[in-house]
Amino acid sequence: MDAGAHTIGQSQCLNFRDHIYNDTNINPGFASSLKANCPRPTGSGDSNLALLDTSTPYAFDNAYYSNLLSQKGLLHSDQELFNGGSTDNTVRNFASNKAAFSSAFAAAMVKMANLSPLTGSQGQIRLTCSKVN
Repeated sequence: MDAGAHTIGQSQCLNFRDHIYNDTNINPGFASSLKANCPRPTGSGDSNLALLDTSTPYAFDNAYYSNLLSQKGLLHSDQELFNGGSTDNTVRNFASNKAAFSSAFAAAMVKMANLSPLTGSQGQIRLTCSKVN
């Protein structure tokens, strides 16, 4: 679950606006605090930033997963990791076991580093991840 990298960093309002205004799987107080810096009208405040992990924003730790348990995932895709699906138990495990998170994250990074991406005319850097150029 590479989403754990979201334990550090920020995201622009345009990436989480729909989540804080339209989703039901978000802590109401958390959503309210974000709305002050991310107005509803699209285009207004799009580049305003919010922390991905408000608990320990400058530490690489497992607090990100505890935030998900409290429905304080900034991005919709993050909160979906703990929303009644198959990844709920993993989120619970990582939230309560920093060593398990650290070990799994390290293994995922090694696995990604060993991938052999297609290059040159055999591959492409997509302008939009979900669409072939």
